[in-house]
Amino acid sequence: MKKNLRNILTLALGFVTIFATAQSWDADSRTRVNMSGENDQFQSDQRTSLGVSWGGNGWGINVSGTHNYSLTEDGSTGAMDWNEAYATTDLMGYASVAVGRQALEYGGGQLIGANDWGTNPQTRDGGVFSIANDMMDLDFGLYKNQGDTTLEDETGSYFVNVSKSDGDWSVNLTYMAGDDDNTAMGVDFGYATMGGDLDLAVSYNTATTGGVDMDYTSIGGTYNVNDDMSVSATRTTCGDADWYMDGSNYGDGAGSWASHGNMGSLDANEEDMAFGVSYAMGDFTLGLAMHKVTNPEKEDYERNVTEANLGYAMSGNANFGIKYATDDSGTDTDTKYMWLTLSVTP
Repeated sequence: MKKNLRNILTLALGFVTIFATAQSWDADSRTRVNMSGENDQFQSDQRTSLGVSWGGNGWGINVSGTHNYSLTEDGSTGAMDWNEAYATTDLMGYASVAVGRQALEYGGGQLIGANDWGTNPQTRDGGVFSIANDMMDLDFGLYKNQGDTTLEDETGSYFVNVSKSDGDWSVNLTYMAGDDDNTAMGVDFGYATMGGDLDLAVSYNTATTGGVDMDYTSIGGTYNVNDDMSVSATRTTCGDADWYMDGSNYGDGAGSWASHGNMGSLDANEEDMAFGVSYAMGDFTLGLAMHKVTNPEKEDYERNVTEANLGYAMSGNANFGIKYATDDSGTDTDTKYMWLTLSVTP
C-alpha cells in the first residue's frame, strides 16, 4: 500500500512540475458511445489528451499523451500512451527541423495522415526538415512508422512534401519511399471558381509495394449555395489492385468504420459515385452523403453506403456530435454504425 501511494505521489509531483514549467498547454476530452448494430451496443470510450510545450529563442520541445478508458458489459479497461515527443529548432530563420515522434498530416491523407478518429494518433519516429516561403512550402522527412505499415522496413522510409497556393488555386505533392522499391506518390489540386461558389478538387495517388502497382483517383466539386449550405459530387476510382496504405486516414474496407470513422479505401476496379449536402443553422450542423460503389469486372456487385452527421456547439468549448452510417458491403444486408461523441476543450 505504501509503495502504491509513493508511486502515485511521484507521478502527481511529476505532472505538477510539468504544468509549472510548461510555457503552453492544451487538453481535449472526448467521450464516444458506440451504438452500432441494432443500437443495442452501448460501449463507451473515453479519451483524454494532454499536450505541453516549452520553448525559447528558436527552439521548442513538445510532448503529448493520451489516456483511454473503455466501459463495456464485460468490464472496463484503461491505458495511457505517449503520443508525440519531439524537439524543434530554427535554422537561421530560413528553415526548421523537428526530431522525435510526430503525428503528420499531408495532402488529402491518402498517403500520410494522423487519423484523429482512432484511439491514438498515428505517429512516426524520425526527423522533418521544413522550409516555408513565398515560393513554396517544403517538408523532407526521414522516419519509421509505429507498427507494421505498407512502406515500413528495418531501415525506415523517407518522404518529400511540396505545397503551394496562390489566389484561387492550391496544389500539394507527396512522395514517399522505403526499401525493396516500395514507393508512393500523391498529387492533390484544388481550384475555386465562380467567385468562390464552386470548389473543384482532383486527387491522384499511385504506389508500388511488393511488386504490385496501385493507383487511386478522385475528381469532385462542391457548390456553395450560400453561406450555410453546400452540395457536392465526387467520383473515385481504383486501379487493377486493391488500394490500402497503412499510416493514412483511410482503413481497409468496412473495417475502416471502427478504425478511421469512414468507409475506407476501394478494392481493385471499383468506382464510387458520391453525393452529399451540408447545412449550418446557428449552433447546429447537418451533413448527409450517399455512396454507390460498382465494379465493371463484377456485373452483379453494388455497394451502397449512407452517412449522416449532426453536430451541436453546446458552448465555446464543448461540442456534441452524432455520426450514423449504413453499409451493405455489396450484400443484401445493411450493417449499421452509430457513434455519439462529446468533446470538451478547456
